[in-house]
Parts: sequence; structure tokens; C-alpha cells
Amino acid sequence: MSDVIIVGGGASGMLCALLLAEKGNKVTLIEKNEKLGKKLFITGKGRCNLTNLSDAEEHLNALQSNRKFMYSSLYSFTPYDTVDLFNSLGLETKVERGNRVFPVSDHSSDVIKTLENALRRHRAEVLLNTKVSRLLISGHGQEKSGIKGVLLSDGKKLFADKVVVATGGRSYSSTGSTGDGYKFAVSAGMDVTPQSPSLVPLNSTDEDVRKLQGLSLKNVGIKLSSEKKVLYSDFGEMLFTHFGVSGPVILSASAAVKPDFFSKDLTLHIDLKNAIPEDELDKRLIHIFEENRLKEFKNSLASLFPAKLIPVMVSRSGIDPYKKCAEISREERRFFLSLIKDFKIKITGLRGFDEAVITKGGVSVKEIDPGSMESKKVSGLYFIGEVLDIDSFTGGYNLQLAWSTAAAAAAHISSSDRA
Repeated sequence: MSDVIIVGGGASGMLCALLLAEKGNKVTLIEKNEKLGKKLFITGKGRCNLTNLSDAEEHLNALQSNRKFMYSSLYSFTPYDTVDLFNSLGLETKVERGNRVFPVSDHSSDVIKTLENALRRHRAEVLLNTKVSRLLISGHGQEKSGIKGVLLSDGKKLFADKVVVATGGRSYSSTGSTGDGYKFAVSAGMDVTPQSPSLVPLNSTDEDVRKLQGLSLKNVGIKLSSEKKVLYSDFGEMLFTHFGVSGPVILSASAAVKPDFFSKDLTLHIDLKNAIPEDELDKRLIHIFEENRLKEFKNSLASLFPAKLIPVMVSRSGIDPYKKCAEISREERRFFLSLIKDFKIKITGLRGFDEAVITKGGVSVKEIDPGSMESKKVSGLYFIGEVLDIDSFTGGYNLQLAWSTAAAAAAHISSSDRA
């Protein structure tokens, strides 16, 4: 019998196991994959964006759901605590643009090795290639039900006074995130909110998007709007694909999208010259048309746009492509200016879970104590990390949610054991 069983060997599960083992708890960490940290390995494009070194308030502001729920754990285990912990375990870190924290080596495998080595030092038991079928609950359905342990897929029962579910969401199912934790929660009589992909590319049926496939744009401004309400705005890098749009700024924008928005008018607005104010850009257009006054309109735009974008811009402008620049009217120029500052694309949907960085939705936080991550329905049962209905923007924010919820559960379990 263990003191604590942790189901799921991802970011939150490994850290929770380590913090508990450090306090002398007998910990069993169960992972259904052949190795720990499979999803952690691919985060940050294989570099592992550990956290964002900004204060807890900024992390709360970046949350897209249930900010109030995360208040206690984010202030109890902050991004600075995360960096200090990994540094103390021997992992050197660095801070890059946007306060994003990475291992100095730029290898996510070093983050996993750091946690694995620490787990080994503190004698936590790790069971790989082991799948949990269901939770074992005493007094099931009664007012005071409690956790007893877990039943494995091979029929074996493992017993513990505390069980922590750290199974992740449904994103990147190839890494083992197949929604097991939601089934465990439902079996414990808890509510689970609907899930959708988040931090994911966006679909569009716009024909111009197909023409621009493969084109990458840097430092563009974007706004995502639904029925004239702006859901998200930022600037950065984006990419046109065969299905729609992708890139860092698009992934972040997707976090603001809820599934019901697609029954409405969801539009992506792109400012192709975000760094240039409108009046200054107008002067630049006047200069370009004057300098190329004898050239055809379609041949005058090489200094403004990448070659692949020019035919689309000419077509959208409504200006005759063979018209001499000297003949372009003020009204035509002003409309062209508005097109540059607001290039619209109709968004028709999100890409699937297999392309999503995280999952929106999950175990309802109304069922969880925010200070301890313990279930309000079953004593001794805890839920941490992405399995919960919490999600944030890119840039290290989501991994901090994993670390903070793991630390909250570990602290509560250790303190209750001492009591």
C-alpha cells in the first residue's frame, strides 16, 4: 500500500510525486506510456517553455477560464518558485523574449531527466506501461465517500489513502492524453465541462487563404472578432496553410474562441503593416504611386508585399491591375489603404485535438477545493493540471498551471498526513 498514488506521469504528475516524496511520503506514480513526460517532451517545439517569469497577477490575467479558482495556488507556488525549484535540482534556465523561461540547453529532455533523477533519489516508485481502469471508492454515492486506490487494466488493485489524477486533457492523444481523467471524475460523481481544442490553428474556407498557402508574415497585427466584438488582439508571426491560418499569434488567439462562436460571424482581421500608422502609410502609398506613375498597378507593389501576396491584394482592391499608378484615384488609394490595415478572413472552425497544445474545458472547478485541489465529492481524491477546466495563453502560462496545482495538492497531502 502506498501513501499516495498519482495517475499520470506528465508535468503535474511528476512534480507532485517529487514534492510528496521529498516529504517522506511513499509515492507510486503510474504512467500508461513507456516513459514519463511524453507530452512535456514536445512542448515549446521541443525546447520546453517551463513558465513565464512574470508575477502571479499576470498569470491570472492570461487565464481564459476560472481565474478566481487559480488565485490561491498561483500565489502559493509562483513562476519564481518554479524557476528556483528547477535550478535547485540542477537545471540551468534562461529567460527569453516575453519572459518565457527555457532550459539553457534548449532540450525538453533535460527537464524530464531532471525530474526523473530527483524522483529516483527520493525513491518514488514509478510504474510505466501501466494503465488505470478505474478508481476504487468506499461509500460510493454516499455523503462521505473516500478514495481507496485504483484498479489496473490487468485486474490488479493498488491501495492508497490519497489518489491524485494528473492524466492531462485530450490534446495530442498520441502522447497518452485520451480523456481518462474525465471518466474518473464522472465515476466519482463529479461534473465535467465540455472540451474543445485550444492553442490550435484555425480553419478558413476563404479562397485567398489557399492562394497564400505557405506564406509566413512577421510582425503583423491581428484581431479576432465575433459579431463586431473583439475577442483577442495582438501582434506577431502567422502562417497561411492549406486549411487556414497558424503560427504563434494565431494559436494564442484560438484560446479566446469558444465552440459556439462558429454559429456567429467569426472574423480574423490582419493589419499587414502594423508598425506603420495609417497616415504615414498613406503618404508611403502616395510616394510609391508617384514613383511608379507610368507602371501598371500590379507591378508597383514589390516594395510593400511578398510576391505571393501581391495578386491577392490587387484582386481585393478592385483596382484594374493594368491601370497606370498615375491614374489611381484618391478613393481607390484610400480603399487600398484600408485593405492593408484590415485584411479580413472568415474563420470557420478550430483544428482538432491532435493539433491542439491544450484542452479547453475539463473537470469542473466547482467540484474542487481551490486551495488543495481535493475533490469536494470524494475525500482523498485530487485533480491537478490540464485535466481541470483551466486554460491560458501560450508563453509558459499553461505549464505554470500544472506546476502550481501540483504543488497545492502536494502541500495539502503532506500537511494532512502530518496532522
